[in-house]
Amino acid sequence: MTGTTVAGTTVAEVMAELAALEDPRAREVNERHGDDHGVNLGKLRAVAKRLKTQQELALQLWQTDDTAARLLALLICRPKAFQRDELDVMLRESRAPKVHDWLVNYVVKKSPHAEELRLAWSTDPDPVVASAGWALTTERVAKKPAGVDLAGLLDVIEAEMKSAPDRLQWAMNHCLAQIGIEHPEHRARALDIGERLEVLKDFPTPPNCTSPFAPIWITEMVRRQPTA
Repeated sequence: MTGTTVAGTTVAEVMAELAALEDPRAREVNERHGDDHGVNLGKLRAVAKRLKTQQELALQLWQTDDTAARLLALLICRPKAFQRDELDVMLRESRAPKVHDWLVNYVVKKSPHAEELRLAWSTDPDPVVASAGWALTTERVAKKPAGVDLAGLLDVIEAEMKSAPDRLQWAMNHCLAQIGIEHPEHRARALDIGERLEVLKDFPTPPNCTSPFAPIWITEMVRRQPTA
């Protein structure tokens, strides 16, 4: 990208740079998780750091429908610049799990429309869209629980998590664990639901990592909490 200032970077130049970073081994690993790109995420973040925030370029990269370009777009965009409907369309277009996760965590959570989208997405008939609503709910449970019906959430989790499709089940399980970790008054019920439903009980967990099985996860994180 010689001779081009950062502000004048074109989509073609960025796409050429991403193509040069393509690594077949990285692609192989990523594709196992449903992410069709071969760019090392550390290198992708380095490109984003150099480009800084560029909303217009981010929008153009998103329109390429290329997974690596969309991930880069999410790192250089301005989260508060998106309208509610734009974010809704972007989520529904997010085929790759990593794009979906970064969109929710890096953009929607910082958007003024996060709460409205949380409520709309949580009950969406598309389970992948609903999983984004549950991810936003988990954030509320952990950081801004006032006004959230925690007992009501546990009712829904108890009734629906066992049979939910994978992505939605994972998001509901995270919410269950977060309720148990952060809210002692609901902990016994959260542990009981986890034990009875046995969701992710046999999930393969690497050494030195905490199992996503809610009773183990809750117990371990509570153990780490500083005592009063």
